[in-house]
Amino acid sequence: MSIKSDRWIREMAGQGMIEPFEPGQVRTNKGGDRVISYGTSSYGYDIRCADEFKIFTNINSAVVDPKTFDPNSFVDIKANECIIPPNSFCLARTVEYLRIPRRVLTICLGKSTYARCGIIVNVTPLEPEWEGHVTLEFSNTTPLPARIYANEGVAQILFLESDEDCETSYADRGGKYQGQTGVTLPRA
Repeated sequence: MSIKSDRWIREMAGQGMIEPFEPGQVRTNKGGDRVISYGTSSYGYDIRCADEFKIFTNINSAVVDPKTFDPNSFVDIKANECIIPPNSFCLARTVEYLRIPRRVLTICLGKSTYARCGIIVNVTPLEPEWEGHVTLEFSNTTPLPARIYANEGVAQILFLESDEDCETSYADRGGKYQGQTGVTLPRA
């Protein structure tokens, strides 16, 4: 496997791999204000967070169980920014819809701007032939409220390409998160 360059990413994006696609690195918005960068980087793509958030709350004192997750454990908001309570987390989704090719696996890592503030971005690998909006998890590891911004960069996806197609792709297995849109909760 090899990590793919910005040239490869632009070629694949032209085939619908990332929509909407930003061919360069964006550091300011249309008004000229600084943003946390997003778009194509040297060996990856910096994804953005959409304006849909599910903030974790313990108001119902539910047990967190991945097999029977209680959706009442979240408060839904739609906003340009999200305040994550201390030592808590929220879920969001990417602006971008991704279609991963059959011979590609991705690894996603949080951007250093957030990591340096104690905000950890967690995304599992995107398997060959997975597609959808990526559900993002933001953990606030600090004892203070933490802010994240919609429509700005939050994580970088690295694309690893094999020299052959995988034997069984995510689509072949009928993966439970295939084609997800919006913020998707755990499914058993």
